[in-house]
Amino acid sequence: MKKAIAYICFLLMLVPTGLMAQDTIPYVDEIPFQRGETGKYRVYYDSWFTSGISAGNGIISIKDDVRQFNGRNTFHFEVIGKSVGFFNWFFKVNDRFESFADEETIVPYHFIRRTHEGSFIYEDEVDFDQENHIAKSRRAEKPIPPNIKDIVSAFYYMRTIDFTDIESGQEYLLDFYLDDSAYVSKIIYLGKEIVETKLGKFRCLKFKPMVAQGEIFQEPYPMTLWVTDDKNKAPILGKSTVIVGSVKIELVKIRGLKYPMEAKLD
Repeated sequence: MKKAIAYICFLLMLVPTGLMAQDTIPYVDEIPFQRGETGKYRVYYDSWFTSGISAGNGIISIKDDVRQFNGRNTFHFEVIGKSVGFFNWFFKVNDRFESFADEETIVPYHFIRRTHEGSFIYEDEVDFDQENHIAKSRRAEKPIPPNIKDIVSAFYYMRTIDFTDIESGQEYLLDFYLDDSAYVSKIIYLGKEIVETKLGKFRCLKFKPMVAQGEIFQEPYPMTLWVTDDKNKAPILGKSTVIVGSVKIELVKIRGLKYPMEAKLD
């Protein structure tokens, strides 16, 4: 139960999405976000004895600073997840993940993790040598596939993909690196859908990402994620079943979008 509570506070940033890494650095055709974009999210938890309890808050943002790695400008992505209210009494969560990724390719050069969950504390930093295909953390140095992503840069890389001409059921693969290990995950595109939230109705693209089964998830595709069907591809809503209950993550405020929110219907 405690692990599920910790997970829901940063569920969105652990959604591995995107295309399989290629042999050369892929330059994306269009970057649909900009520095200064900030989305605020509310996390709700339901179970057989609760309904719609506010369990956590999340902030996903692109900082205004510009830092260079290997002579190249980067985006500074930051994701923060915190438990709130009732959950703080028995299992407080305060997590922060950062990624410095190339502003033209969204390939990461540096990743920061600060995890504080109850009595568990895990902190790490990873340097990605994309030219020599090596990742070096505080604990290990490992070989990596070309153009591998961390979990945060993977989330933003998804938004650069053009889904205009793809069909429902199409699958995408991604190499990503976490906890000194390289993984391959899959995401399935499920087509378009109108979603209603507290911010209104939105035309959305619908996805199901694969997750690891175990203490939190009983099935490989328990989660559904909706992003706006416009140039922004901004995350609007996420829903997932867990071992005990279900989780919903909903956008409550967003600013700094690069393009008008044309997907909003009212």
